Amino acid sequence: METIIGLVVLAVVGLWLVAIYNKLVTLKNRFKNGFSQIEVQLKRRYDLIPNLIEVAKGYMAHERETLEAVISARNQAMAGLQAAAKDPSNAAAIKELSGAEGVLGGAMARFNVVMEAYPDLKANQNMMQLSEELTSTENKVAFSRQAYNDQVTEYNTYKQTFPPNIVAGFFGHGEDAELLEYEDREAMQTAPKVSFT
Repeated sequence: METIIGLVVLAVVGLWLVAIYNKLVTLKNRFKNGFSQIEVQLKRRYDLIPNLIEVAKGYMAHERETLEAVISARNQAMAGLQAAAKDPSNAAAIKELSGAEGVLGGAMARFNVVMEAYPDLKANQNMMQLSEELTSTENKVAFSRQAYNDQVTEYNTYKQTFPPNIVAGFFGHGEDAELLEYEDREAMQTAPKVSFT
């Protein structure tokens, strides 16, 4: 009889551990999928920026430094995205991407300020179309980033609670996932306002 009770208790504990492990894996896969949604939108934005700069070059010949700063920041952000996309659970890579996005946001904000001095450029049909696409993409990035951060928070909260925190450490879920937050929040609040009309 004691053997049967012992086996039942052991089976219940085993099932309980399996359930915790499976939930950890499910939550981790959700935030990784959430990051892939961000990746799609950021790639689209990174593809739009050179087109925007190319149109602006004809009008902003004296603003070469600003244009180069935007392209440099875009390239840095692309490199950060590639590193983070390899492993969205790597906190250092997500922090690097966050910093690069903050720099890009600041460069785009400066670009927008300089643009105000060029009314002909603001009225250019190609620039208006690109700015509309960029604004739409910025909104999608913000939405995807919010969904990702919600999923990361859910994962971190679950794995930090008891008893999942014990199980998490044994099965490679020890490190918290990193939220994607931009270091230069003020610049990023300015950057999505890409209205040239």
